[in-house]
Amino acid sequence: MKIISTNIAKPTTIIWNNKEETTGIYKKPVNKAIFLGNENVENDEVSDRKHHGGEFKACYLFSVDQYDFWKNLYPNLNWELGMFGENLSVSGLNEKEIHIGDIYRIGSALVQVTQPREPCYKFGVKFGTQKVLKEFIENGYPGTYIRILEEGRVKTGDTLQLIEKAKNSISTWELFNLLYSKEKNQDHIKLMIANNALPKKKRDELASFLK
Repeated sequence: MKIISTNIAKPTTIIWNNKEETTGIYKKPVNKAIFLGNENVENDEVSDRKHHGGEFKACYLFSVDQYDFWKNLYPNLNWELGMFGENLSVSGLNEKEIHIGDIYRIGSALVQVTQPREPCYKFGVKFGTQKVLKEFIENGYPGTYIRILEEGRVKTGDTLQLIEKAKNSISTWELFNLLYSKEKNQDHIKLMIANNALPKKKRDELASFLK
């Protein structure tokens, strides 16, 4: 896996339900290294602190390998890297191969895979339709958030080096499917509620589905 683009956002105002809101989803490529801090990416806009940023969502990665699929669906959008609100556009990122709790070295930062991205209405606003949320879920390749175990700088061209593979875990793809499936895999739930790479609130939510 290789970093193709580093992206950050300035505050952008959108209209939702006739009200103005500020969002940081409009990421733009920057021709410099970015600093991955414990709570967020330095100089990046995080408007909704309840749902973005923080220890378990400090930085968001999305695969450039998925771009062609979405460009085909939405050819009239102004396409550039960072389109999905990702801080790091990554080639070779496959959600079926990365697992919750995996630890990687990227540049001078040490990071851990935490959870897939769950799309919200602001994603729909950016794409011009809320139907994109359902399409995003059905496609099943959501990218991943990471926590920062050691702060550091990351630049275009840096590679993700696997330091430690998570044990007794499931893939990011499997967790994304688990979150949205009606019939939830009980074995996967048990693995996830014991995995502290996932935030406690999310583990508690999954525990409520145990039979």
